[in-house]
Amino acid sequence: MRMSEGVEWALHSCLNMSWLPAGQAVPAAKLAAFYGLPAAYLNKQLQALARAGIVSSTSGPRGGFQLARSPERITLLDVVVAIEGPEEAFRCEELLKRGPGADPAVDYRQACLVARAMRRGDLAWRRELAGQTLADLKADVERAYPATPGNTVNRFAALRGF
Repeated sequence: MRMSEGVEWALHSCLNMSWLPAGQAVPAAKLAAFYGLPAAYLNKQLQALARAGIVSSTSGPRGGFQLARSPERITLLDVVVAIEGPEEAFRCEELLKRGPGADPAVDYRQACLVARAMRRGDLAWRRELAGQTLADLKADVERAYPATPGNTVNRFAALRGF
């Protein structure tokens, strides 16, 4: 399974917003400029996060995006689902219905052992991401790279108009 780059962009953006002072918003253009990303595409990811209630946006000269919930209440799975959607990674097409001895009355999405194994893997992956919050990730980064929060806020400030 391969996730879109939007997931990476969204996770980094949320992490960066977690270091902003309370009530401070950052424009999408600044978030994009921080990593040299296309602003229009990052804005689509931020809008998806806003629809999911992960970030909120305000308009106007001091507007932009900020976390809508505390980092402790945002899981990595929340961000992935906001960007990629809730669908399972594996989609059973009921291939067994086309094979020899197929029974048209059987729901092979449930009976197929391949589909079951893939569903178990998907659930394990989702459980792992649901068990890790943005706060956990933030703490890991701060432990490994203690200067990152201050550097992030200073870099945003250095971008005009922050």
